[in-house]
Amino acid sequence: MVTNYLNIILAFVIAAIPALIWLLFFIREDMHPEPKRMLALTFLMGILSSIPVLFLELVFQKIAVTPLHSFLLFIIGIAIIEEIFKFLAAYLVNEKSRYFDEPVDAMIYMITAALGFATIENFFVVKNSLDVVTLKTIFDMLNAVSLRFIGATLLHALASGIVGYSWALSFFKKSKNAIWIGLLIAVAVHAIFNFFVVQFQTTDIFYPTFFLVFIAFWVLTDFEKLKRKSTDTQ
Repeated sequence: MVTNYLNIILAFVIAAIPALIWLLFFIREDMHPEPKRMLALTFLMGILSSIPVLFLELVFQKIAVTPLHSFLLFIIGIAIIEEIFKFLAAYLVNEKSRYFDEPVDAMIYMITAALGFATIENFFVVKNSLDVVTLKTIFDMLNAVSLRFIGATLLHALASGIVGYSWALSFFKKSKNAIWIGLLIAVAVHAIFNFFVVQFQTTDIFYPTFFLVFIAFWVLTDFEKLKRKSTDTQ
């Protein structure tokens, strides 16, 4: 029993490595760092958001009775569900927080929630190696999460970063439609990445990786825009 718990903890730690690396990278964009407890709470809420997402995805999988339904579910349906719940995770924790006081905070909190969610996805990927922990299984888990580091984990951070930018415009510029536009764009980005994954499987990671690099430049540009807005208002 104790061994099983230790194996679970090890798998979770390994699953969290890509998310924590990206989190350390993105929070450097914040000129006034957020309190660690708020980041931790947002990360935890991102983890918890995986529960309703998993339930809904299981329900929709049962509804998808044809190959076309399954294809559309994976490409579009999952993207819609995940982007909405990642946003809700960040929104519920931070919308009324006194620390949510400058535009760039919206992107930081959205990315943090997304990386919490991505950690659970990574955990389910590596959990199959839990039964017997050896140097080989640890290597296999590290290899799996390393691919997700430049794949699905980064996707979640970038798609939610786009939502965060729109959330900032919605909150600080009182533009009610901005958040819906951001969610729509994030769903499109997520769906395109899913399409590349289905189309190329593991045979060619160039296209999904190149796509994420392009989106990363977009998100980093959004960070710069919001940092300038923060500077202009001081």
